[in-house]
Formats: sequence, C-alpha cells, structure tokens
Amino acid sequence: MKSLFHIDLIFDRPPVLVAASAPREPVPYSGMLLRAARVQDAMNVARVHVRTWQSAYRGLLPAAYLDGLKPEDRAARYTFENPDPAKPFTIVADDNGLIVGFASTGPARDDDAQGCGELYAIYVDPDRWGSGIGAELIKAARARLVKLGFQRAILWVMEGNVRAERFYTVDGWQPDGQERTQKIWGIAVNELRYRRKL
Repeated sequence: MKSLFHIDLIFDRPPVLVAASAPREPVPYSGMLLRAARVQDAMNVARVHVRTWQSAYRGLLPAAYLDGLKPEDRAARYTFENPDPAKPFTIVADDNGLIVGFASTGPARDDDAQGCGELYAIYVDPDRWGSGIGAELIKAARARLVKLGFQRAILWVMEGNVRAERFYTVDGWQPDGQERTQKIWGIAVNELRYRRKL
C-alpha cells in the first residue's frame, strides 16, 4: 500500500505533512498526521495503550488484570518532550486531534545490544487495526533511529502475540533467539526479541 502522507523527519521541530508524490511541497490535508508526542497528549496516548493491551493480550494475560488497567495509571509515566536522545522519543498518529496510535524509540537497553536502537513500543487503537497506521508509525520510528545514528535495532514482543509477530516479520524484523520474562505493569510477561538492520 502506497503511503498517502509522510512526515518531515526533522523531529525537533513541528512536522510538515507533504504529499507522497511531491516530497517537499506542503499541501492541505485534513487527515492523519504523524508528529512528536507532547506533554498534553499523555492521557490520550494512555487510552490507546490500555485499549490495545486489553484487545491484543486478551487470552494471553488474565482477563481480570486487563479489565482493571486504567489510562490514568499509565499517563503519569510518560516523559514526552524530553530533549535527551538517550530517553524515549514518542511519535503519535493524530487523526484530526484524536490520537489513534503511537511508537516509542530510543537506544537499546540490553547489555548485549549496545550500539543498537530499540523500538520500545508501538500501539494502534484496535478500532484502527488494518488501516496502515501501524506501518506508517513503524516506518517513522525506524527513520528516527536512523537519524540518531543507529544501523540496527531490536524490539521485544510478548510470546504468543501472533498478530504482532506477523506485523514485525512483514516489516523485516526476525527473532534473534533471545527470550526473557519481565514484569510490565505489575504482571510477569514472557517476551521474544526481534532484530533488524535499519
């Protein structure tokens, strides 16, 4: 699917939305915009985060746990607009003021992946699955890592999350054999690591 839009990849200023056929000409467009997350986006990003967990991980995590997740608990943890390149950087998909997805990146945190970038998270509101938003977000996330000088990247995916594994494989990620069990949001989660060249 050919992109109908893309962003200016200079992330320290507001994004410029341009037509795919004329890469530097600004055009009016009333739809989706990929941009850097702002502090005031925290609650809307958290709503997407929680809704996605509740849909994507149903059957993988206890239902009572998923039903008890609250955006308010998650929103306070975000550190949007931090200029430190060693901290997470989040790109949001903004559909006329409604946050419908996000991706967070930064330097890899694993000792055996020093010098790599990492896709920390990518989530799209379940009502928008299959719309191409995830593909645009992951493309922008990879571009951000390249801008930071990384040539390779890793990510962790919950074991059994077949939809996510398929999405990452289509984007060129491959499992590298590393596994871990980690506490996320207070629950133990088994994860598999994927890797790709940028």
